[in-house]
Amino acid sequence: MKLPTAYLPNEVRSAARFVIVGTTGMFVQDGIYRLALYLMGVDPEGEAGLVYVAFAIGFIIEMVLNYFFSAWYTFGTKPTWKNAGGFILARVINYGVQNLFLWMIIAAGISANNAGFPSIFLAGIVNFFILRLFFKQKNKNPLQVPKDENIQS
Repeated sequence: MKLPTAYLPNEVRSAARFVIVGTTGMFVQDGIYRLALYLMGVDPEGEAGLVYVAFAIGFIIEMVLNYFFSAWYTFGTKPTWKNAGGFILARVINYGVQNLFLWMIIAAGISANNAGFPSIFLAGIVNFFILRLFFKQKNKNPLQVPKDENIQS
C-alpha cells in the first residue's frame, strides 16, 4: 500500500510529510495540554505556573512520538543517537519559541485553553528548518527523500 505522499514529486515529499507529522503532533500536544489542564484543575485564567507545567507535559509526550515519526516517515532515516541529539536540541529551541508564543498570546488576552494550539502552530513553522539540519541526507536537495526499498512511501 502506498501512502498519499508517495505520489508527490520528490522535491516536496519531505516537506509534505513534515506537515502531516507536525499537524498530528500539534493536535496530540494540544490535546494532552488541555487534558493536563483539566486533570490538574487549573483555572486557565489564573494559575499561570501550572499552565506552563501542563504545556510541558504535552510537549514532552508529543516530542517522543514526533521523533520517531520524523525520523522514519518525514526524513526517511533510521533513529540514531546522533539525530536524536540534534532532534532534542532543535525541540528545546522549539519549546522556547512555543513558550514565547504562549506567553505573548496569553498576554494578548486569549484564554490559556485557547492559546496552546496557535503557539504550537507558529513555532512549528520555524521547527522544520531547524530539524532539516539534523536529518540531513546524502543527496543535494534536503527536501528530497532518498529512494530506499526499505521505506514504504
